[in-house]
Amino acid sequence: MRREQTVAVDSIAAVSMASNFALTTLKGIVGILFNSYALLADALFSLAEILSTVSSSLTDAWRRFYEHKSPLSRQDPAQKAKSFLPIAVFIAVLILLGAMQTIITTAMAIFEGNILAPGYVAGVVVVVSLVVKELVFQIQYRSSSAWAEKEREAYVENHRYSLYCSIIVMLGVFGAMAGHALDIPMMLYFDPTMAIIVAILVAYRAYIMVRRVINSALATTLFQEDTERFIETVQRVHGIITVEDLRAQEQGHYVRVIAKISVNPQITVTEANDIANRAKVLLMHRFSHVNDVSILVLPYDAGYPYKSNQLGANDDMPNLLQ
Repeated sequence: MRREQTVAVDSIAAVSMASNFALTTLKGIVGILFNSYALLADALFSLAEILSTVSSSLTDAWRRFYEHKSPLSRQDPAQKAKSFLPIAVFIAVLILLGAMQTIITTAMAIFEGNILAPGYVAGVVVVVSLVVKELVFQIQYRSSSAWAEKEREAYVENHRYSLYCSIIVMLGVFGAMAGHALDIPMMLYFDPTMAIIVAILVAYRAYIMVRRVINSALATTLFQEDTERFIETVQRVHGIITVEDLRAQEQGHYVRVIAKISVNPQITVTEANDIANRAKVLLMHRFSHVNDVSILVLPYDAGYPYKSNQLGANDDMPNLLQ
């Protein structure tokens, strides 16, 4: 049953991508043929949405390849985050360049006064595009019950952003068409003006994409550095031989540390607990953002590090490492 739901969701996502690509192509062609800068900007916005989806897909594919190629990457989130950075940055730069080109071209047309009213076909395409996008959103949102809450919220937010953009484009196209019909030359500038506003929104979207990726990579790097400092601190505790594993989990503004340590197998349980408590107190005292520490104590075993295999069973002597 779950597999059938996954296939259905993937099919709907594929239909959404195909319809978005078709609308982008249609808006671009009609915008060029029927003198609508706003429709061209809307096509750029739709292209930015497609490239954002492609960026997420490529990032996921690269993550799977990276982890398959190097299993150790699962233990190095900082390196893994940096490896995903070029993909998103490259696509964001492409979007930003397209937005800047649109702004420059439209501004030059305004200054030169070379503005024509959009054709009626442009108005039809704007309405059709808005209706199709809303239908696809309703279908995909109703099939998103298996998504996480954050994914649903992000999807709704992106659609709202796209809806605002479509309304701006509609105002530009129909405003210029009304100006032509009413013989009001100043209203012809509705179309290029709205095109510049949409292009600015596209550029801002590209900026947000780059900032989000860079901040995520930096946060992951800093978090990894904190983990390394935790390990160094625990390793200094008297009686701990090695830190087998240490994980730090973010809980709001605080961090929970879960660690596995190895101690001399010949010490008592009470001594092992004392060592673990000293490590816990040291971590919470040295790092104010650590609010909880769980430590699992394991006996160190690397062959015969404490006694020779020639000794008898009665020759065991306590030997806490100094």
